[in-house]
Amino acid sequence: MNKLKKLPIGKQTFKDVIDEGNLYIDKTQIALNLIANFKYVFLARPRRFGKSLFLDTLKELFEGNQPLFKGLYADKNYSWDQSYPVIHISFSGGIHNKDDLTAELFSILDDNKQRLQVTCQSANNINLCFKELIANIYNKYQQKVVILIDEYDKPILDNLNNISQALIIRDALRDFYTKIKDADRYIKFAFLTGVSQFSKVSIFSGLNNLEDITLNPQYGSICGYTQQDIESQFIAYLKGVDLEKLKAWYNGYNFLGDKMYNPFDILLFIKNQHRYENYWFETGTPTFLVNLIQQKKYFLPHFKQIVVEQNIINSFDIKNLAIETIMFQAGYLTIKTVQQKRNRLIYRLDFPNLEVKQSFHDYLLNSWVNTTQKNTIADDLYDLFESGQIEQLEPIIKRLFASIAYTNHIKNNIAEYEGFYASVLYAYFATLGLTIIAEDITSQGRVDLTLQTGNKTYIFEFKVTDEAPLKQIKEKRYFQKYSGEVYIVGINFDRNERNIKQFVWEKIAVAD
Repeated sequence: MNKLKKLPIGKQTFKDVIDEGNLYIDKTQIALNLIANFKYVFLARPRRFGKSLFLDTLKELFEGNQPLFKGLYADKNYSWDQSYPVIHISFSGGIHNKDDLTAELFSILDDNKQRLQVTCQSANNINLCFKELIANIYNKYQQKVVILIDEYDKPILDNLNNISQALIIRDALRDFYTKIKDADRYIKFAFLTGVSQFSKVSIFSGLNNLEDITLNPQYGSICGYTQQDIESQFIAYLKGVDLEKLKAWYNGYNFLGDKMYNPFDILLFIKNQHRYENYWFETGTPTFLVNLIQQKKYFLPHFKQIVVEQNIINSFDIKNLAIETIMFQAGYLTIKTVQQKRNRLIYRLDFPNLEVKQSFHDYLLNSWVNTTQKNTIADDLYDLFESGQIEQLEPIIKRLFASIAYTNHIKNNIAEYEGFYASVLYAYFATLGLTIIAEDITSQGRVDLTLQTGNKTYIFEFKVTDEAPLKQIKEKRYFQKYSGEVYIVGINFDRNERNIKQFVWEKIAVAD
């Protein structure tokens, strides 16, 4: 029996993956296609998606290190008789202002100068030094230069809590990246990766020949694992695993190609003996995003019904941060469907999988609710919906809203808008793992929220007025589309008390 290869957990260097005998999912055919068809390329993917490893694979290809590619597609299909010098740029943390950025860039260029054995005379100007470095490398090696930039946007994203500073850093990076175009005659290939897609008029105004392949279907699987990878390359590591459950938990990222798994999830799932955990989500906390949701009073159930145009999901504007854009680019939302309307592409976005959906709502709840009671309330809610003991729901919901810290109301005024109450309940219900339909469409109108488990359906209507809470459900007979046990629940909220004012429910007899 063949021994299983080691898993490349935490590996971002192609040479280490190969030399240490780690499992490698061959992306070299995509790499060769990319090299053959582009000169200036941009790719955005969420964090931990394999961008750094792919970038390093390109580096080894251009440097002509053929022995590393033995048995891979590139081994027999790449022209190894020519190699190219590579400038590699990757940002670390700790950049809080323009001076930090300049120091970091000088350090990065110094590393490249030492590796490539060239010098730069413009010691006091980072932009001129970069341009000079490209020319000097070309002259030394008599070969065009390859430029690979990993996480090009990290210094900006790390400062989104200080917009004025983020703008200064963005402008400094724009001036730096512009030197790539200035040195065009010396360049063979340039590839930039990151999380966000800033509009070309902001950070890439001086590099307007950059081609964005983020949503190019031909490169949808450039990073990450496909279902075919799971069922072929990983199947020996997944003995006894329900592949449909694995898919529900971790698959679903869509960049208009195959549905993708985040590599970090799969590798950690296998390492941890097939235990379902929030592996990717826990590598970064969306604090800034949660604050933005509260500031803009965003209605959480809308995350199930987001419909946007391509310019919205592609354009990250620091001065006007759109929640939909940030959620998509950061990996908390993905494309579910694409439709052409009036010569425009329309995208419907949703959570990619159970991990992200449950983790995101759980994180929101932790920012609102007393965490010592949260899990107990969630357990009680789950048992209640499974058993159909709806008469026990009112005290549980009252306990839920009573557990919201008073300081949250003061700091964010979150209880002063109608969607807050439905958003809190939606977030709680989303963590239960049950089927939720927000603003469920019927032939008569929209239901605020529908929850289903087994043969039981719960239809909710929320009000912050004195209107009879079940009136709309009954008049429009929202329940007619369902079968089995159907419960209608109406809740009136009191803004002053920040809790339930009226709670009514009925079990409806419907024809199977």
